[in-house]
Amino acid sequence: MMVEDLHGNPQPLGGNDMPRFGGPGTFMRLPGNSSPTDLDVAVVGVPLDIGTSNRPGARFGPRGIRGESVLLRPYNMATRAAPFDSLCIDDIGDVATSPYDLLAAVEAIETHYDDLLAHDVVTATMGGDHTIVLPILRAMKKKHGPVGLVHVDAHTDINDTMFGSKVAHGTPFRRAVEEDLLDADRVVQIGVRGTGYAADDFDWSREQGFRVVQAEECWHRSLDPLMAEVRMKVGGGPVYLSFDIDGLDPAFAPGTGTPEVGGLTMPQALEIVRGCRGLNLAGCDLVEVAPIYDSSGMTSLVGANLLYEMLCVLPGVEYPA
Repeated sequence: MMVEDLHGNPQPLGGNDMPRFGGPGTFMRLPGNSSPTDLDVAVVGVPLDIGTSNRPGARFGPRGIRGESVLLRPYNMATRAAPFDSLCIDDIGDVATSPYDLLAAVEAIETHYDDLLAHDVVTATMGGDHTIVLPILRAMKKKHGPVGLVHVDAHTDINDTMFGSKVAHGTPFRRAVEEDLLDADRVVQIGVRGTGYAADDFDWSREQGFRVVQAEECWHRSLDPLMAEVRMKVGGGPVYLSFDIDGLDPAFAPGTGTPEVGGLTMPQALEIVRGCRGLNLAGCDLVEVAPIYDSSGMTSLVGANLLYEMLCVLPGVEYPA
């Protein structure tokens, strides 16, 4: 069933038109039949998890997020954002990635995003493990130059190698700095925590000019003031938003490969994403959802809601009075 608004924009299929357990298996049951040429925003799945170091399963993240997104409705009742009225948004399916060869998969992702960005779309990506951000940022640089970054995660993902490999889910932002994919003075990492291999594990980020916000700095407080600081730090150019679901405390998102205690709350996650309103977001992702470790579907539901909230803060989204 094709649903459009008065401007011809694809619309999510509502629960009064089709029961929520039926209809297409796309994000928010969007039509899923648009060409990137016609879109402002492309929702993309990247079902890859061979870059993980602990528990695999994020290859099922896009499918899990899409499945739980049937509970979402198009209008944001907190912010009054109307993303589907403002922008032409559709789910264009998944990137075909090798489940056997990580470097070949990374190359395929970069090629896919090169093509998407050639159509001047903003990409909203469902991972997949965090390895996928490296090829996406490589494509972003060709389109926008080095970008600013808002990175939410339990981990800084700045390892030089992981078991001898330069490309893995714990190395993308080290490679991104080395390849000049990031404007390092416009990077913020939020929610990092846990144990490390050395006491100075987070200091490499700070030495590059990143603002590193450890989880302890976020405990027992609203993050609205922090996000005002973030906007000042990363504004002034294109920005990429990368949200690893393990940035949240496992009480809110247990279905992930590398959970860490003492994380962000769900209200804080909403404050972070909503606090990105006004930034020139060139793309965003929600990664590391591994539904097989969460029998309730809660982590996929959280991921679907956060991706929807990202759509609500993209440039061009209207906020009716």
